[in-house]
Amino acid sequence: MTNKYEYDTLIVEQEDRLLKVTLNRPETLNAIGGGMHEALHDLWYRVRTDNSVGAILLTGAGRAFSSGGDVKGMAATAATGATGDNIGRGGASYNKSMQIGGLLQGPKRLIMEMLDVEQPIVCAVHGYAVGLGASVALCSDVVIAADDAILRDDHVGIGLVAGDGGTMIWPMLLPVNTAKYFLMTGEPITGKRAAELGLVVKSVPAEDLYATAYELAARLAAGPTLAIKFTKMAVNKAIKERANLLFDTSLLFEGATFISDDHLNATAAWVERRAPEFKGR
Repeated sequence: MTNKYEYDTLIVEQEDRLLKVTLNRPETLNAIGGGMHEALHDLWYRVRTDNSVGAILLTGAGRAFSSGGDVKGMAATAATGATGDNIGRGGASYNKSMQIGGLLQGPKRLIMEMLDVEQPIVCAVHGYAVGLGASVALCSDVVIAADDAILRDDHVGIGLVAGDGGTMIWPMLLPVNTAKYFLMTGEPITGKRAAELGLVVKSVPAEDLYATAYELAARLAAGPTLAIKFTKMAVNKAIKERANLLFDTSLLFEGATFISDDHLNATAAWVERRAPEFKGR
């Protein structure tokens, strides 16, 4: 196995036609920050035109697949003055809104570029896959989870709309009312329960996860490349159509909640390890 590309936040190794990509910020449970956004943007762009790659195995280093966004960073952003009281009161809040709008475009590009990758992506989920981390996992082509993994989109828990992929992919994988339940409550789902609901393809004991996912990814990498790629591309047309329909509206709503008092209070409560108090503004 040889190193394919050099990134600070990803480990990328190639074995024959299989590319193994490991999210590598284990000290943050692989939160998608600290340059990981940019690394994934670059990786997806490179790999989709790399004919030496037949399939991708996506994993996370350490105790989790990905804990999602950086809540401490969100708390710092929210505390700079982007509260509900500032909306419509001049340049400062306008600039903050524009800044948040720019930040939210990152997840959109990340997911859309991932959907443009022609090679099949097999994702192995262990530990936590939360928020944007869950969206990245679920936008893979085949998701295999450890029985005791935890999948969750808890944007609502910090006063946000799940605009960075959750409102798009969860209703595509689950019945709409079931997806709304999990998105509106932020309730966690074990890997075993996720497989029963159809949110992931299958779950296996944690000790069997990597071998199971590796076997499938290697099988796809060695398979009929054009047939597999074109099958994926055909199916992804429908997924991208849904993404194009929903992403901008979802991000607009998420941006609105980013400058709400509820988000400011919830992120402060998270940092201070106390229960938030939501007031609906």
